[in-house]
Amino acid sequence: MKRPKVSIVGAGNTGAALAHWLAIKQVADIVLVDVVEGMPQGKALDLMQAAPVEAFDTILTGSNDYADTAGSDVVVITAGAARKPGMSRDDLVNINTGIVRDITAQVARYSPDAYLIVLTNPLDVMCCVAYKVSGFPKHRVMGQSGILDSARFRTFIARELNVSFEDVHALVLGGHGDSMVPLPRYTHVGGIPVTQLLPKEKIDELVQRTRDGGAEIVRLLKTGSAFFAPGAAMAEMVEAILRDRKRVLPVSAYLEGEYGESGIFMGVPVVLGGGGIERILEIELTEEERQAFARSAADVRETLSRLEL
Repeated sequence: MKRPKVSIVGAGNTGAALAHWLAIKQVADIVLVDVVEGMPQGKALDLMQAAPVEAFDTILTGSNDYADTAGSDVVVITAGAARKPGMSRDDLVNINTGIVRDITAQVARYSPDAYLIVLTNPLDVMCCVAYKVSGFPKHRVMGQSGILDSARFRTFIARELNVSFEDVHALVLGGHGDSMVPLPRYTHVGGIPVTQLLPKEKIDELVQRTRDGGAEIVRLLKTGSAFFAPGAAMAEMVEAILRDRKRVLPVSAYLEGEYGESGIFMGVPVVLGGGGIERILEIELTEEERQAFARSAADVRETLSRLEL
C-alpha cells in the first residue's frame, strides 16, 4: 500500500520540528520544501539518518522544487517571516500575504486534492488568503492555532499545580493573537474543574500568560519564534486527518454563521478526521465569553481590512 505523502513548505525551525514529530509518528512520507538551496535537503537527510536509532521507516526528501510535492495528501505551510521582539503577529500581514499567496498557488497546482494546514502568521488572516487563492472547499483549509494555545495553557496549569501535563485539558478559542479566548470554564484537571483548584486571580494570571505565550518565547530567543510546540501541534492535526481519528481539537476554521460570525477563520472546536474539518462544534458560551469571542473576531477583521491580495 502506498504511504500517504505530506509536504511541508518552509524548512526553517518550525518546518523541521514538524518533520521530526511526523517522522516519529510514521504517518506519512515527508517532503520538505524551501527556497534556500541545500537547506531542506540537508535537514531531510539529517533527520532520516536518525531512523535507525529511533526505529522509524519514514522516508524524508528535501527539495527546492514544488513539483516534488505533487500528489500530496496534506500540505502544511510554515514559510513566512517570523516575529521579532516587539512585533505582534499582525505586523507580519503584508510581508506574509505574498508568501502564502504564491505558495498556495503552487499547492493548488500540484496537489489539488490536498488538505491544507496553515501556520504562517497572522494565522487566521493567512488562512483566508490560502482559502481564497486555493479555491479548496472550506473543510480542506484550516489553521493551527488553538491546539498550540491550549497546550500552553495546559502547561502553565500543570506546572502551577505540580501535576502531569497529560491530566490537564483546556480549550482556547478565537483568533490566534492577543485577543484569543482561553476558557477556564471548560478547563479541567483529571476531570476536576480548574476553578476548584486555583483561585480566580491565579487563573487570570495564567490566562494572560497564555495570550502572551508566543511573545514570551520571542523575547527569550531574541531571533525567531517558537517551533517545537507549534510543530507538535501541527503533527497532531496531520495525524488526525491521515488516520481518520475524529479528534475534537480547536483549530482555525472558516465560519459561516457559527458563533455568530461569517466569512472569517477563527479558532473553534472541530471534529478533525479523514474528511478534514468534518464538523464545527458550537459550545455554550456565557455572555462574557461571547463578547470576548466577538472582540477577537473584530481584531481578525481589522487585520483582514489591511490585506493586500
